[in-house]
Amino acid sequence: MLDLKYVTEHMELVVKQLSNRNGDFSYLYELVDLQETRKKIIYDVEAKKALRNEQSKKIGELKRNKQDASHILNEVAHLGDEIKALDEELKVIEEKVFNILAITPNIPDSSVPIGKDDSANLEVKKVGTPRVFDFPIKDHIELGEKLNILDFERAAKITGTRFVVDKGLGARLERSLIQFMMDLHALEHGYTEIIPPFIVNEKSMFATGQFPKFKDDSFKLAFGDNNWYLNPTAEVPTINLYRDEILDGDQLPYKYCSFTTAFRSEAGSAGRDTRGILRQHQFNKVELIKFTKPEESYQELESMLLNSEEVLKRLGLPYRVVCLSTGDMGFGMAKTYDIEVWLPGQNMYREIGSISNAEDFQARRANIRFKRTKDSKTEYVHTLNGSGLAVGRTMIAVLENYQNADGTITVPKVLIPYMKVEVIK
Repeated sequence: MLDLKYVTEHMELVVKQLSNRNGDFSYLYELVDLQETRKKIIYDVEAKKALRNEQSKKIGELKRNKQDASHILNEVAHLGDEIKALDEELKVIEEKVFNILAITPNIPDSSVPIGKDDSANLEVKKVGTPRVFDFPIKDHIELGEKLNILDFERAAKITGTRFVVDKGLGARLERSLIQFMMDLHALEHGYTEIIPPFIVNEKSMFATGQFPKFKDDSFKLAFGDNNWYLNPTAEVPTINLYRDEILDGDQLPYKYCSFTTAFRSEAGSAGRDTRGILRQHQFNKVELIKFTKPEESYQELESMLLNSEEVLKRLGLPYRVVCLSTGDMGFGMAKTYDIEVWLPGQNMYREIGSISNAEDFQARRANIRFKRTKDSKTEYVHTLNGSGLAVGRTMIAVLENYQNADGTITVPKVLIPYMKVEVIK
C-alpha cells in the first residue's frame, strides 16, 4: 500500500509514475478531496470535544453550587450526538481512502525499463550455453511418460487437468531438488529454514497484495466461516510471520528460505501450457524472503538474485536474467528480475523464478515496522521475495537438458548424493 501522505503531496508525480504500468490512475485525485474532508472532520470533532469538556466542567461547578445546569446538559447532549455523527462520517471517508489505496499498485523504481508488456523487458545477462543435441529432442512430457516417472493420465482421473503424479525416480528427483535447494540456501546462503502453514487467511492475502485484486484467482476453502485460502506462494505465509510486529533494526535483515506446496487457479492462463508440469494448479516451490532496512533493500535484492542463480549454476543449467518492464511487473513490486531457464523441448527460455523488491508496499499493508534504536521512531521495513526456485520447472529443465539419446536422464552431479543413482532409466 502506498503512503497516503506521499501520494497526496506528490499527486502529479505519482500518477505519472504509475501510468507507466499502462493503467488509468486518475481516480487517485479523489484522495486529495477526501483527505481535505477528513482533516476538516477531525478538526471539527476535536473542537466539539474540547467544547464538551469545557461545558462539562461548568456543569460540575453549577452542581457543586447547587445551581440549575439543565440548559448546559442539553447542549452537551447535542454535542455528543454531533460528535457521533462526525465520527460515522469520518469512518466512511477513511474507508473510501483505504479502498482506493488497496487497489493501487506499487510505484516502479526509477531503474525499471518502461514498457507496456514483456516485449520491453531488458536482458541483464545470459549464463551458460544451450546444449547442442545430436539426436531428436524430447520434451519433459514424452521423457517422463516413457520413463514411467510422470503420470498425467491418472492425475487427471484423481483430480482433473493441470495435475501430475510423480512416480519412482520422478518423485525422488522432485524431493531431491527440494532438499538441494533448501540445503544450499539454509546452510550456505545464511537463510533460516521454515515450513509455514499451507493455508492462509484473508488478512495474510491482503498484506502481500494478492487481495483484493487477485481474489477470484485464489482457491478458497469451503470450511465454516473461516476465510481460509490455499497458499498461492510461500511469500504469503512467510511475509505474514511479522504482521503487526516491530522488529529490532540491529537484527535486520531477516532472511528466510521457505518451502511450501503452492496452489493457483491459473484463471488468466486458459489455453496456455495446458500440457505437462510447466503451469499447474499445485506445485512445489522454495521461496526466499528478506525483511530489510530501506537503504539496504536494493543491495539485498542483488544478493538474493545471486542466491537464486546459484541453484541453476550448480545444476549446470543455461539461463538468463531479465529485468521486467513497468508493464510486466507484479502488482506489489517496485522492481523484479525474472530468471529464465533454457528448455530444449520448447527451444526457448522460460521463467523459473522471480526476484522482487516490494520496498515498503507490503510492510504498510501488513504493518511491519522496525526501530533503529530503542528510543527511535518506528519505520516500515522493506520486504523482498524471490524464487529459490520453482521445483517443478527446475525438474523440467533437468529432464530436458540432461536427456540422452536412449531416453534416459543423466542425474546432475550435485543431485547424486540425494538421488543415490547416476541415471534415471
